[in-house]
Amino acid sequence: MLAALAGTVALWPSGDLPDSTIDSGRPIGATVTAVAAGSCTKPGEVNVADTPDDKGPQRCLTLTLRLTEGEAEGTTLRKLIPIQPTTPRFAAGDDIVLAYTGGDPTTPDAYQVKDFQRGLPLLLLAALFALAVVALGRWQGLRALIGLIFTFGALALFVLPAILDGRDPLLVAITAAGLIMFATLYLTHGVSARTTVAVLGTLVSLVLIGVFAAIFSGLAQLTGLDEPTATLISSLGHGIDTRGLLLAGVVIGALGVLDDVTVTQASAVWELRQANAELTWRELYRSGLRIGRDHVASAVNTLVLAYAGAALPVMLYTAISGVGLGTILTSQDIAQEVLRTLVGSLGIIAAVPVTTAVAALVVHREPLGAPQISRAKRRTG
Repeated sequence: MLAALAGTVALWPSGDLPDSTIDSGRPIGATVTAVAAGSCTKPGEVNVADTPDDKGPQRCLTLTLRLTEGEAEGTTLRKLIPIQPTTPRFAAGDDIVLAYTGGDPTTPDAYQVKDFQRGLPLLLLAALFALAVVALGRWQGLRALIGLIFTFGALALFVLPAILDGRDPLLVAITAAGLIMFATLYLTHGVSARTTVAVLGTLVSLVLIGVFAAIFSGLAQLTGLDEPTATLISSLGHGIDTRGLLLAGVVIGALGVLDDVTVTQASAVWELRQANAELTWRELYRSGLRIGRDHVASAVNTLVLAYAGAALPVMLYTAISGVGLGTILTSQDIAQEVLRTLVGSLGIIAAVPVTTAVAALVVHREPLGAPQISRAKRRTG
């Protein structure tokens, strides 16, 4: 814990976030009041987008928008959008986000249609999630939500600014993982020997994940230069340690699953001890390991599906590219997901015997309470 705090102090960002070299405009809220499909030609001029192709003349959507923010709030504008396979479906009443790029704020050319407004649905979903966690977990669920808020705070206030400030991404990720691990586990499950065992198991597994990720990303010559990272570099205007950024994502991504595995293993060993106080530490270890095997099988599958779901568009694109399966799996984008999956799975596999062994050694040395002693005497008597 002291090392994590010292690392946080040493790696803390020095100033404000750097400005992007790409001006994407100032976000402005608007509401769609009408939608019509028709020609791309504006009145009195010929629009290049209206030039016929092999499939006929290009058609456009005409969006009637009412600005709900900005200097021209309340102004009604009409914006032409070419109809393409990637064009979203708009309907009257949709709340959207425009990018104000400068100029006369009452003219359509000063704005670009960027996205939909999703604040309210996401807030409702977050409220439903928080209600479900508290309803099932009660006070422990409330503490878990506080831990979740701490996790978001650590990512937003430390991880992102520190990496953008030029700090080593892997060191930042390891330090942040230590902070999150200590704060969330002890806050959610309380300060006890059981929680400390879970912390130790998580820590050892994170170290192994970092080592394996560094070794095999170097052997596989993974650069970390996928499309989002390339966009980030263009926005920053200077280079960044892309392989370190890849490794940082591996460490942070595996932390959540590791917490689940180590806490479950520690709790299982404690419950086995409570159910049968006569078990030796070797018997506790073997019994806990049998439980851990089932947990590992499901957790690894969960990790694989989680990364596959995140990389699904990339997998679909490479599937129609006409190259072989081996080329697809070893391409930069897919190989990164393979590395995340397999290295994270190795960490999970290592977490089970490590956590189980430490838990068995610790719980076997804990003194039994009176209720446990009486139950043990009834079983043997």
